[in-house]
Amino acid sequence: MAQVVLVNPQIPPNTGNIARTCAATGTELHLVGPLGFEISDRYLKRAGLDYWPYVKLHYHESLEAFKNIHHQRGGRWLGFTVGGSRNYASFQFQADDWLLFGSETTGLPTTLLAACDSTLYIPMAEPGVRSLNLSVSVAVGLFEARRQLGYLQG
Repeated sequence: MAQVVLVNPQIPPNTGNIARTCAATGTELHLVGPLGFEISDRYLKRAGLDYWPYVKLHYHESLEAFKNIHHQRGGRWLGFTVGGSRNYASFQFQADDWLLFGSETTGLPTTLLAACDSTLYIPMAEPGVRSLNLSVSVAVGLFEARRQLGYLQG
């Protein structure tokens, strides 16, 4: 099943909401540091409510540490970014994909985007809106991957 990766997230409630989404879907969540908050942050825990025991959480202190895990497991890196080259809705997801999302303030680093197998964007009708909220973007991308892979039946 696809996995969610947050690289340098900064806002605890966003990460908490994403953790809740991952808990509900049984999706692994990887947090790549440095983080803009402590894992024990009360806002993070509050946003995740009482679902933290159900989150398959992995913390990686650095991008290099995360790269080592990816190297062991394999799979494609799919970078979600407003400047992506492919519309996420027309992209064909695979079960071993890693869905990468950057920080709320800076997005994914350019070096990481260059290392991605594909970069994806979520189309928006209003050009004056820079981007969607991080937790919304993760949910949109994750649920499309799950839909394509047949995880929404039942």
